[in-house]
Amino acid sequence: MTNTYTQHTRIRPAPTVATGQSEPIPGTNQVPNSAGGFVWAVDDWTRLDRFLVLGTEGGTYYVSEKELTIDNADAVKRCIVTDGLRTVDRIVEISEAGRAPKNDAAIFALALCSALGNDATRKAALDALPRVARIGTHLFQFIAALEGFRGWGRGARRAVANWYTVKKPDQLAYQLVKYQQRNGWGHRDAIRLSHPKPATDAHKAAFAWTVGKPYEGAPRLINVYEEMLRATTEGQVIDLITRERLTWEFVPANWLGSKDVWQTLLPNLPLMALVRNLGRMTANGAVGAMSDTSNIVNRLHDQEAIHKARVHPIAFLAALATYAQGHGERGKLTWIPVGRIADALNDAFYLAFGNVEPTGKRHLLGIDVSGSMTIGAIAGIPGLTPRMGAAAMALVTETTEPKNLVMGFSHDFMPLSITAKMRLDQVERMMDNMPYGATDCALPMQWALKNKVEVDVFVVYTDNETWAGGQHPVEALREYRRKTGIPAKLIVVAMTSTGFSIADPNDVGMLDIVGMDTATPSLLADFVR
Repeated sequence: MTNTYTQHTRIRPAPTVATGQSEPIPGTNQVPNSAGGFVWAVDDWTRLDRFLVLGTEGGTYYVSEKELTIDNADAVKRCIVTDGLRTVDRIVEISEAGRAPKNDAAIFALALCSALGNDATRKAALDALPRVARIGTHLFQFIAALEGFRGWGRGARRAVANWYTVKKPDQLAYQLVKYQQRNGWGHRDAIRLSHPKPATDAHKAAFAWTVGKPYEGAPRLINVYEEMLRATTEGQVIDLITRERLTWEFVPANWLGSKDVWQTLLPNLPLMALVRNLGRMTANGAVGAMSDTSNIVNRLHDQEAIHKARVHPIAFLAALATYAQGHGERGKLTWIPVGRIADALNDAFYLAFGNVEPTGKRHLLGIDVSGSMTIGAIAGIPGLTPRMGAAAMALVTETTEPKNLVMGFSHDFMPLSITAKMRLDQVERMMDNMPYGATDCALPMQWALKNKVEVDVFVVYTDNETWAGGQHPVEALREYRRKTGIPAKLIVVAMTSTGFSIADPNDVGMLDIVGMDTATPSLLADFVR
């Protein structure tokens, strides 16, 4: 009888041995994930990237938002201790490049650096404030975090004051008028606490207006805004919008239900404001199926303008999800969606990623559709679950790569009939009909081997909470390589900011990247090449 002791205890696994996912692969440093399966822990720098891009709002199926936030904050703290300046640089890099759907996590992390870093790190974090907190809302978020982490010291006051004084008078006036109050903070509070020294008389007058004092010599925009507040007729409002090329934030709320006001605003709306207000304009009749929407469609097809405005792809995705359903997530506003606008939003989603050169390699995309992927919201965007984010990213590859197959899996591996011309809301309805169950991330490789499908790269979109099945994903990949002779690669696209990955960090043919990062499609293609 053959000795079987080594089937249960080995220094390294034999190539034909399969280890159940509820146990660690012998000889590795795998750790248990939140679902009880064994995976690899990603390093703190990877966790930092995931947190900055994906955030923790909504938590996950297995981990509460509070617990996930604490875990990620601890990882950020360890990065600060290890190399605070590198941490600040990474925060600034991801924030400035517009790689995250929301800036909230970057502001939170920057506030942590300003509170917990050494002298050099704190100074770098505070100096970087205008680069990360680019609008008034961001500034107020930073101040709120500052209050919780460290309070107001000399460096913090100087940094907040500098946020105001480095701006030209017209830029300052725009921020003061457009973002007057958010998160329980306003410019009045920030200016009184930071005591900025006016760089010019116009700065001095703008600060005076903000705190309720006489403001002679203030930038023109402040005087225009005051004139708008005094308007008593729709004609006066429309005249001011036309004359001064004002955006919707300068219009008092009582005039924002007017069709004519919105039709006047429409030509000069910034791209992001246009996207956010499509539902409102359709509801009040400024936009409709029988009206000329060519201006809107053309702007949503202008890739150069999309990049210049730094609109994240997820902004278009969120707008599409809301617009196509005909009502907002809050309030009672409803509308009849215009099909060509919904299609243009879908097109803008792809354009926002830039030009990704196809690799020509054979891709098998596996989308984790298990129950854990349906919980939580990426970057706090209502309805954008990890599963829907995965489908969206898969659609980008479907659009750019000529040789690919898209499948969905939990405990079964099933084809997803996705085409490049489909909208995300159509994919969502398709995925709703797929059966959920225990998660087995080894299925893509096992299915390809069993069905003799030649694959150059497996791309798995998952939350890494795999636990079912009798073979680990990396074992399945190595078996596929050995039996087919194809040096196949594995790319794991993480859809949550947990600390896990199914990719072996010691295998140069495996890569772990962050989903919903604008750099993901290009990184994926570069690795495949």
